Amino acid sequence: MDAPLDAATPVVSAFYDRFPYPGDPLQDGPPPGYNWRWCVDSVVAAVAGALPPPPRPWRILDAGCGTGVSTDYLCHLNPGAAVLAVDISAGALAVARERTARSGAAERVASLRIEERSLLDLAGEGPFDYINSVGVLHHLDQPEAGLRALAPLLRPGGLLHLFLYADGGRWEIHRTQRALALMGVGTGEEGLRLGRELFTTLPERNRLRRHHEQRWALDTAADANFADMYLHPQETSYNLERLFRFVDQPGLRFAGFSNPQVWDPARLLSGELLERARALPAPQQWALVESLDPDISHFEFFLQRENGALPTARPEPWSDAELLSAGGERNRCLWGWPSTALLGPDMAPLTIAAEDLRLMEALETAPPGTPIGELPVDLGPAERVAAVRRLQAEQVLLLLRA
Repeated sequence: MDAPLDAATPVVSAFYDRFPYPGDPLQDGPPPGYNWRWCVDSVVAAVAGALPPPPRPWRILDAGCGTGVSTDYLCHLNPGAAVLAVDISAGALAVARERTARSGAAERVASLRIEERSLLDLAGEGPFDYINSVGVLHHLDQPEAGLRALAPLLRPGGLLHLFLYADGGRWEIHRTQRALALMGVGTGEEGLRLGRELFTTLPERNRLRRHHEQRWALDTAADANFADMYLHPQETSYNLERLFRFVDQPGLRFAGFSNPQVWDPARLLSGELLERARALPAPQQWALVESLDPDISHFEFFLQRENGALPTARPEPWSDAELLSAGGERNRCLWGWPSTALLGPDMAPLTIAAEDLRLMEALETAPPGTPIGELPVDLGPAERVAAVRRLQAEQVLLLLRA
């Protein structure tokens, strides 16, 4: 392999060889549950308002795939796709190859390549419809170089999903990291042992101990996950202002948070205060939420490569007539289908109305592309439109452009 382009690469690679991350257990068969952010159809529908007609042979890059948890989902949720997964850690990639082999991931896609490569050195690959790079760029010595390397790999209109650390919700983590570094515990097995010992040694009412036990103990039960959080040799975090400076790159546009419910002021406010918040432009609403919720520990969001003269997002809501003439598909990221009681695309309980289920069942048995207004179901036009709007808001129904 050629010399790495990022100054931190050898240190970070060695760290993940010691602690292959994420430490999710291996399993035989498809991965448990679903996550719509790894289903390209769901993401495109969320960002642009609708899907292009099939077929959609998506080309996907998993940039910094680690032990292959994301790669596994990307394969199972995007049948027929061409997937390239890269990482700099040979140890993590060995786990990724075993994970995807045991799950049958390669059988779900047109092609799957898992390669030991830096995301900074992928010239000649692509263009990709979707790039997943979750929890990666903030571990580069120069995160902006990572973004500049990934952006040209997107096709026009293509989407990049990023996850970057946020300052506010990592206050206690940062202090713990500094304390362990001051004591020279290192980034290996000794550091792991002493790091865990720290949280049993600190007084029970100590803020760092309480924060770890109440919020992060379960997430860091696996040694690799504990090490990634508290011992990592290289990381950067952001506040909202620095984040938007970071993503302000030529040819890219911010296409929305992939956890939009976190950035809704209604999660925190009500009454007159919520009315005042709702009156603010979106960026100021987000700044308000950031100020009010110090537990936000990361930013997850989509960037889209600009598409010239072609629209990259729906400029206005669907009219009733447009909804009735549109086709649709069921979101694959549902657990328990068909039923009125489901786990939705965010793996949260979701109950849909009986008439909504009837509409979706009629959609699934009709020829592909059948307009919603022509589905053989006992619902009038107004009832159909109301059901479609509910199903679209709940991400159960993905619309197809007529």
